[in-house]
Amino acid sequence: MRGFSVVAGVLLAQLCVSASAETVAPRKEWPIEAFAELPLMERPELSPDGTRLAAKVARDGELMLMIAAIADEPNRIRALQLGENDLNWWSWVNDDWLIAGIASETNVEGMPWSISRVASIKRDGSKINMLAKKVAAQNGDDVIWVARDGSPRILLAYQTSIYGDDAGFWPQVDEVDVSTGKMHLVVPSRQQVMSWYADAAGTVRMGVGYDDATRMSKLLYRADGRSGFRVVDRANRRRDESMVVPMLFTADPGKAVASDDHEGTDALYEYDLARLELGTKIFAAPGFDIDTVERDAAGTGLAGVHYTADGPGVHWFDEGLAKVQADIDKAVGANRRARIVSTSRDHSRMIVHVGSADQPGTYYYYDTSAGAMSVLSQISTSFGPGTHLSPVRTIRYKARDGLEIAAVLTLPVGRDPKNLPLILMPHGGPFARDSEEWDWWVQFLAYRGYAVLQPNYRGSSGYGTAFAAKGEGQWGLAMQDDLNDAVDWAVGQGIADAKRVCVVGASYGGYAAMRAAQRDGARYRCAVSYAGVSDLSAMMRYDARFLNHGGRKDWMKEQAPDFASVSPINFAAQFSAPILLMHGRKDRRVQVNQSREMAEKLKAAGKVAGRDYIYVEQPLADHFFSRQADRLEFLQRMDAFLKEHNPA
Repeated sequence: MRGFSVVAGVLLAQLCVSASAETVAPRKEWPIEAFAELPLMERPELSPDGTRLAAKVARDGELMLMIAAIADEPNRIRALQLGENDLNWWSWVNDDWLIAGIASETNVEGMPWSISRVASIKRDGSKINMLAKKVAAQNGDDVIWVARDGSPRILLAYQTSIYGDDAGFWPQVDEVDVSTGKMHLVVPSRQQVMSWYADAAGTVRMGVGYDDATRMSKLLYRADGRSGFRVVDRANRRRDESMVVPMLFTADPGKAVASDDHEGTDALYEYDLARLELGTKIFAAPGFDIDTVERDAAGTGLAGVHYTADGPGVHWFDEGLAKVQADIDKAVGANRRARIVSTSRDHSRMIVHVGSADQPGTYYYYDTSAGAMSVLSQISTSFGPGTHLSPVRTIRYKARDGLEIAAVLTLPVGRDPKNLPLILMPHGGPFARDSEEWDWWVQFLAYRGYAVLQPNYRGSSGYGTAFAAKGEGQWGLAMQDDLNDAVDWAVGQGIADAKRVCVVGASYGGYAAMRAAQRDGARYRCAVSYAGVSDLSAMMRYDARFLNHGGRKDWMKEQAPDFASVSPINFAAQFSAPILLMHGRKDRRVQVNQSREMAEKLKAAGKVAGRDYIYVEQPLADHFFSRQADRLEFLQRMDAFLKEHNPA
């Protein structure tokens, strides 16, 4: 883990703003740099006592991990530089120690490998332990339990070998003292078991095994730490069979809480571990899947459940949190959303985000005992609490086969919403979705004068099993038709000018942009692909290096039975709309060759660089725009490209 270090320094001037900012009048004009800003703060998490926070923050155009005391004290803020590492997650163990999931790329036997570890960090940044540093192999960041008694203990599942024939390839579970790094074995590795699950007391209760050769899964279970594991369920992935794995174990050792979609969408149910049967439904969001759950202070019950309807939603089972949510919802009004993003263990202190789809928002610190909220950090230095950009709403349209599809529509503020130039923006994934939330790409394009439409085409997540299944076999086909039908809806409503439409997307959205330029170029003035996939066969060859490639290939074949026929790289001569291709050289999710080779194929097909296509490779960029400089260059290149081919 190269370059993971501590930088002392006061970030308060950059991260925090005074409450008087709430009354600042909105600016009417902003430079492009304002939209490219990294968020000043992301995912803040309070310590169990609520006196400290940890968050990803931006400084000098790059992201780092910050640990800060809420109350004034010497050296109250520490910033940890990430160097060449990715910061995937972070969580408090107790009031003195934090853990963070770190990943970096290294060369293993001539190939680039992503290596993951857990770092434990003292609250003042004075000590960092890289856990299992000398014994873990590739995957060493699976924390399956954190003590709730104030002790610095976790359970860590990790591999000790990279070779599938070795027993150590399958993770063992150790209890780790994060303050010293000392470890002792709790559960040894078992053949084909890659995932382990523990209850709130720290007893490993369940394991999930999978044999990629046979596509068979198995569920191992024990009622307590004195018993041995036994196989209680099996599933044949070739037959689309599945198993229920609990989301949490309750205080009753025979009961759990699980999610299941047998009624069409993922909902929460009671679960009997002895009979392996679902019981009473606990919560469902009609028409939508649930997302994640919040555990109570003991870790044995539900405090809340998150879901996404047209925008983010939450249902609190905890009466105190439900009341706080109701109070702050009333206070912020209908045009903004308030989210409780982190709480102290006793729920007396919390961090609340207030914002909307047209405003990045602000984080507040709320001490319920004092009855007051104070500003913790704005997310943007340019777009403060008094600023609202272009309005966002969800629309629904019918695809050509009658399927109803939701899409997020953003209209440029101050312009008559008639015959506008349109940017069609399919999301990545594709098993993902867009909703009414702040999006810097979208707001930049709307600020330039474009209407922006983000369809949640068939196969998107969040709308239940049947809607997701509609995408099977339809990559580049009916999923692409859904995008064209979205444009037709916008034109039919008089919102968009059919002759002024471009498609812009990243990852799978970049694939869809390439496919649009190749398959439906007559409909589009231009296309922009960032980190897009051009060659599905090449993507699967790359994935062959990873565990359980067989199952992954089966799934991909369900989505696109004939890779060649829907891969844009095989039809370079058919591209009839100009396209901007951009890709980061340090992208670990989609290899840069996907765009690089697409550009080479376009050149070989007689397309003219600078006229028919532009290829830009960003040497330091990753898949997620972690550097502000890369964000800015992308917006500048896209802005210039759109002005040439589809001016607003």
